[in-house]
Amino acid sequence: MSMRDWIPKRGLTSWQSLDKLNTKGDSERMINSTAAALEAVNDAWTRICHECRSVLGSELHYQAMIYHSLRCDGRVPVDQLGMNVKQWIPNVTSDLFKKLDQSKNESFRGGFEPIPDIVIFSPNVGGDWRRRRADHTMKHMLVAIEVKASERANRRLTYSEIAGDIAKLSAHQEEARVRGYNFTPIMLVIDTAPDPKERITQTTSNDLRALCIELGVEWRYLDPCDDEVQRIGSEHRLTSGNEQDK
Repeated sequence: MSMRDWIPKRGLTSWQSLDKLNTKGDSERMINSTAAALEAVNDAWTRICHECRSVLGSELHYQAMIYHSLRCDGRVPVDQLGMNVKQWIPNVTSDLFKKLDQSKNESFRGGFEPIPDIVIFSPNVGGDWRRRRADHTMKHMLVAIEVKASERANRRLTYSEIAGDIAKLSAHQEEARVRGYNFTPIMLVIDTAPDPKERITQTTSNDLRALCIELGVEWRYLDPCDDEVQRIGSEHRLTSGNEQDK
């Protein structure tokens, strides 16, 4: 076989020929509602727990593992699952995003850009969640997940940094609702550091759970060993918007 045979033809994303390239897995399912998106997260949860407990890595690595689990066990179609989704929101209305906008240099004001780590979209997003399509992207969000991981040496995650992400998720949902949309926000903490001194305390965990309940954000917490993973906070927010694909 010559070197030329190993060069992929233009447009291919693998070393496969076009007739063998399966871009739509047989087991994928169409996700048309928030309830279906949350079901996909639940279906992927066992794999997320197992794989994130199997290695020690960076926050970005855990995000990739969560994405992989949602594709495999959650069966989320590739064109409905985004990572690090930039979403510029002009004329923000939530108190938090207004404050964050005003904290910027005057020449950069006029809105705020949340960047959810992982997003499950409804089908009409059309596989396109580029920054230029921010309003379209917001309209078709079903679930947004923020990930925090205990990756620092001799330091644990603090209440303030996790609470800040919870507040941003809540404010993001508020912005969506003002525009007639809705999605479910999830705060997912991967706290699997072997050293207990590098994991959040029980008091901090309890306080963060309480904040999630107050702000209507689903709380998911994973430590190195507990079989019973903490999940709380989403059920009372599934009220409107994006329950059917728009």
